[in-house]
Amino acid sequence: MQVKVVMAKLGLDIHWRGALVVSRMLRDEGMEVVYLGNQFPEQIVDAAIQEGADVIGLSTLGGNHLTLGPKVVQIAKEKGVESLVIMGGVIPEDDIPLLKEAGIAEVFGPETRIESIADFIRSNVKHGVS
Repeated sequence: MQVKVVMAKLGLDIHWRGALVVSRMLRDEGMEVVYLGNQFPEQIVDAAIQEGADVIGLSTLGGNHLTLGPKVVQIAKEKGVESLVIMGGVIPEDDIPLLKEAGIAEVFGPETRIESIADFIRSNVKHGVS
């Protein structure tokens, strides 16, 4: 089965280019990617449910990562969504452990190679990639 990723910008963050590039590169890695643009946590989780997403990818450069990122995880749990939640962007190193404690599976910085992101996804999605 092909891995399905729902990718979204968190909240009103206007820095869209990185998330769009990562979305395209994950497609090149053989994943199906639905790019949502700017969305809030409830909308992101609802889209993940509608799309049957294996992965919820969150992108942020707007400083909202500690509030909106964990909110996505919380809403997903409340709705019984088992999607892997990952995050990328410019995030202070000190905040990464807090995000992981809140249920974000991994945080990727701006210099992360796409192969590393794809390998992490493949290693952590239950059904794998064919």
